[in-house]
Amino acid sequence: MGAGPTGPAGPAAEAASPPGPAAAPVLRARGLVREFRGFRAVDGVDLDVAEGSVHALVGPNGAGKTTLFNLLTGFLKPTAGSVVIEGRRELVGRSPEAISRLGVARSFQITTLFTDLTPQQHVELALAGPTGLGWRFWRSDRALTRFAAAATELLARVGLAGHGGVPAGSLSYGRKRALELALALAMDPKVLLLDEPTAGMGVEDVDRTIELVRTIRAGRTVVMVEHNMNVVASLADRVTVLQHGRVLVEGAYAEIRHDPRVITAYLGDSDAAR
Repeated sequence: MGAGPTGPAGPAAEAASPPGPAAAPVLRARGLVREFRGFRAVDGVDLDVAEGSVHALVGPNGAGKTTLFNLLTGFLKPTAGSVVIEGRRELVGRSPEAISRLGVARSFQITTLFTDLTPQQHVELALAGPTGLGWRFWRSDRALTRFAAAATELLARVGLAGHGGVPAGSLSYGRKRALELALALAMDPKVLLLDEPTAGMGVEDVDRTIELVRTIRAGRTVVMVEHNMNVVASLADRVTVLQHGRVLVEGAYAEIRHDPRVITAYLGDSDAAR
């Protein structure tokens, strides 16, 4: 999981400027429950995500983080509970596609791309999707040229300038994750959910992804599941720690990193952190 909860926050964490306490929750969950044959993977979770913040969901393996992500984005239906965006639109019961149209987009822990298509083609199709052109496979490629400039700009924004014309399958792992971010950004989301954006990356790609998230957070809210606590320290304004499907503690990273409950959840015994 990278550095443990007591690892150094680093200068980048101290430089973060979290939104004020009065920031309105752009995404709010209340009483979220998800049962699988009697097992509660998510057990009564309440969550407020402030507009313009980076909000991290952390916890040991099996804590319910990805299940919670799936509930927030419509890939799973909750057994009970509510998810509301911007204080007025209920997301529970809507399809993932409908939720994305309301401004909530997500990445996945495992990147899935069309290996023979180029990054440019991927992003052009993503931009065309809301217009309906993305589904008209019988149309000429020229129908997508209207999105070429925007696609090129998005690729440059995620550090893929100069890589737009190669097959996606030939990209390095880190660049594939960057392409996935470009695809999510193509939906122009208000809330962007990132499922372990640095999973499986080397140090250089992790550092690049941290800078990328800092760039793309401008004008939007980011919610991320992340195991690497140095990444959380560098990016998160607020951290929710999950354990056994419940919220264990929530606060700024500087607050939760020394919390005995968090140390015990990760290490098994608070004495191990001394």
